[in-house]
Amino acid sequence: MSLGDEIRLASRDLGSGRLQTELSVPGARCAGCISKIETGLTAVPGVESARMNLTARRASVIWRGETAPDLIAALDRVGFQAHLAGVVEDTRDPELGRLVRALAVAGFGAMNIMLLSVSVWSGADDQTRQIFHWISAAIAFPCLIYAGRIFYESAWAALRRGRTNMDVPISIGVTLAFALSLYDTVLNERHAYFDAAISLLFFLLIGRTLDHLMRNRARTAISGLARLVPRGATVLHDDGRREHLPVEQIAVGMRLLIATGDRVPVDAVVEEGRSELDCAIATGESAPRAVEPGSPVQAGTLNLMAPLTLRATARADASFLAEILRLMQAAEGGRAAYRRVADRAASLYAPVVHVAALLTFLGWMLASGDWHRAITVAIAVLIITCPCALGLAVPMVQVTAARRLFDAGIMVKDGAGLERLAQIDTVVFDKTGTLTLGQPRLMNAGDISSPVLAVAGALAGRSRHPASRAIAAVAPPSSPPLQDVKEHPGLGIEARIGEDSYRLGRSEWAVNGTAVRREGPAGPVLSRNGQLLASFSLQDTLRPGALQTIQALQEAGLPIILLSGDEPEAVEAVARRLGLTEFAARLLPGDKVARLEVLAAEGRRVLMVGDGLNDAPALSAAHASMTPADAADVGRAAADFVFLHPSLEAVPNAVSVAREARRLVHQNFALSIGYNVLALPIAVLGLVTPLIAALAMSTSSIIVVANALRLRSADRMRASSTPVQRISPPVPSSMVEVPG
Repeated sequence: MSLGDEIRLASRDLGSGRLQTELSVPGARCAGCISKIETGLTAVPGVESARMNLTARRASVIWRGETAPDLIAALDRVGFQAHLAGVVEDTRDPELGRLVRALAVAGFGAMNIMLLSVSVWSGADDQTRQIFHWISAAIAFPCLIYAGRIFYESAWAALRRGRTNMDVPISIGVTLAFALSLYDTVLNERHAYFDAAISLLFFLLIGRTLDHLMRNRARTAISGLARLVPRGATVLHDDGRREHLPVEQIAVGMRLLIATGDRVPVDAVVEEGRSELDCAIATGESAPRAVEPGSPVQAGTLNLMAPLTLRATARADASFLAEILRLMQAAEGGRAAYRRVADRAASLYAPVVHVAALLTFLGWMLASGDWHRAITVAIAVLIITCPCALGLAVPMVQVTAARRLFDAGIMVKDGAGLERLAQIDTVVFDKTGTLTLGQPRLMNAGDISSPVLAVAGALAGRSRHPASRAIAAVAPPSSPPLQDVKEHPGLGIEARIGEDSYRLGRSEWAVNGTAVRREGPAGPVLSRNGQLLASFSLQDTLRPGALQTIQALQEAGLPIILLSGDEPEAVEAVARRLGLTEFAARLLPGDKVARLEVLAAEGRRVLMVGDGLNDAPALSAAHASMTPADAADVGRAAADFVFLHPSLEAVPNAVSVAREARRLVHQNFALSIGYNVLALPIAVLGLVTPLIAALAMSTSSIIVVANALRLRSADRMRASSTPVQRISPPVPSSMVEVPG
């Protein structure tokens, strides 16, 4: 099989001829690598977009065409080795072992050379000093080769393709420090810098190892989720054979045997058996969920009670758990505005620092005529100005924020969503399924005749709308056959029974454009050929945490608007219970989008919280958007955030974390920029040695990473108390009825 065939088979079909391929790029180490990888991939014919996730070291490529593009070769041309990434990655970390071994060698060499240097500094005579310098050189050289290869390999991979990266000036600085020391040793000079060269490597490797460890700590959510994916499952063949297959080979339609205590490998439906599943990964609920034949089950859920026979409904790479993994990885790799600023700054680093070091060397030569002193100062400039802190300023905060939100049951799809969420000044809620549980009860079933209720139940059974499920739950089991079934988002569902046309949905749509007046809680109506047959009264309950959420957002100074497609009476009842004065009823999906456009035109930045098919356009149109995990697929795809737990308190929690993340990003920018502004003049003036320069550079990176990790140190999620400037409401504080 050719590489192109492997890439096509490993790719996810996005529809319309577009495919998505995930590549593992273990050599990516800095913000500059992101730009090189994405530029190299997008230059390949057929590639539409490429996004690099630095923390997971994965590149996501979207392409189209009959022949798969040679993505591996494209990355090789820009200096990176890559291979196809699977849903379940190897949990071993060879890079960490490589860094630790290099760090140990550098530490051993630096310690021994420092001991020899103490003897020299203590006043050794010329002959003893010369011997100690040669011994130091003998220790330093193998340490330089072994420990320095971490930087040399990366620098050479860039240089041989006519590019630069952050490791190029580091490699030059270390090599020059060693070469200058060797030169001084041969000439029996008083000072040599072997201790500085190896200690420089030691401090650099400390920073790089800590960075690697902290990145792994920040992404333990992904690795923990990946471990929930079983490596394989027992497949039941039609001839009765049982075969254990890797999860990647499980196809749609295969029958699977899931023993007690096993996790479900792919999304499936129960064919045989009854049991209870731990579905906390999907819903956040600790209570087990009973399943029986016909019940859908999701990948990653745990079988608790008895064996089950399932039929797979999705491949491993299209399962619920795989989608959650992709959401987490997208959150870590999001190319937000802050990150683009940091990337552009980091991409300018190599040429700027090389020019600065060259000018420093020339300046000291002109000022002193001492080339030895001039090159020592230039080495310090090369080392101290490394923008590692700037490259870490944004991604570490976003990765840490995504992890903290994940711990609270909130999935982040893109780092840019965190930025937008921190900017919001207005919150818009949908009602059904968002502020309410979306599980209404039919209140007047006893007032409707059994034949009419059977017809309504047959229509309702074809829809996922909560009102439809409430009607179907109490309808007689026998129902008439339906023909030409069509669902109209925001309106209802219609079908034919014989020669008659039936509609179940909004009254003005179902009954010849006439609104039906009735007492009590409003709901859909059933019509035949445009004539009213029955009206259904439904009553819903508030989602857990709805009242606390509204109060927390109001305390934060955020105006709240309720936009719903339901009847005015139902919308007003919910608004009154929550203390909302600004709400609108009878809104079609296009009406909600129009309202959001009006708010945007007035300068408002709106957070839209909704679910369902009819909310998807509004979720896409809002400045930021959230949806519950039980929302319609299209709603989850359109939202920036998906919260898994049933409580609506995820909304103020997410706003709080986003604001904290914005504050830490600004702090990190200030720290990294302030460090470089302060460090460069000090180095140019010759006030630091290469050893001190290495310590300062590594310390700046560690400070930035530690500052980002403060976001994880919070003991609990809390709603933000930062006041937001109130903007004049776009509509009066009263109910607004919009014609259907």
